[in-house]
Amino acid sequence: MRGKHDIRVEAYGTVDELNSALGLASCFFASCLSASSEQQLHTLIRRIQNHLFDIGSDLCRAENADKTKRFPEKRTLWLEQKIDEHNEALEPLMNFILPAGNQIACSLHLARTIARRAERRVVALAEKEPSVSIGILTYLNRLSDLLFVLARFYNERGKNDLLWKPNSDE
Repeated sequence: MRGKHDIRVEAYGTVDELNSALGLASCFFASCLSASSEQQLHTLIRRIQNHLFDIGSDLCRAENADKTKRFPEKRTLWLEQKIDEHNEALEPLMNFILPAGNQIACSLHLARTIARRAERRVVALAEKEPSVSIGILTYLNRLSDLLFVLARFYNERGKNDLLWKPNSDE
């Protein structure tokens, strides 16, 4: 039995937290989007949530055999396709942006930071226990990138991004 502070429990617990953050983000879709945009984003997020459940299920079992085949690469390739599709419509990024904007953008930025933490936890687990699927590590990395792009996309395609002003006291 593993303790609540065990790195494996931390890893799949953080993936579960990410999944919940995406569920919360989806609550804002109807108030901010047209019906077709809302449906497209719901479909995208639900697919990701199912992937995250697969990841959590995989991470909670230490004794898996073939770590390279458990989480298919096609899922990461799908994320990359979605990044490219949404990135094409964005205003060019000229500076760092603050995690701000409308409710959807803010909730997706929050999910992005949780995805980064989940990735760090899974990397720490992989260093300690090499049975972790390589596909999971890659997926979490690309997922945080997609969430960043989606936050910008649904923040008026980057037009309402709030630029970071270094050393500002405003």
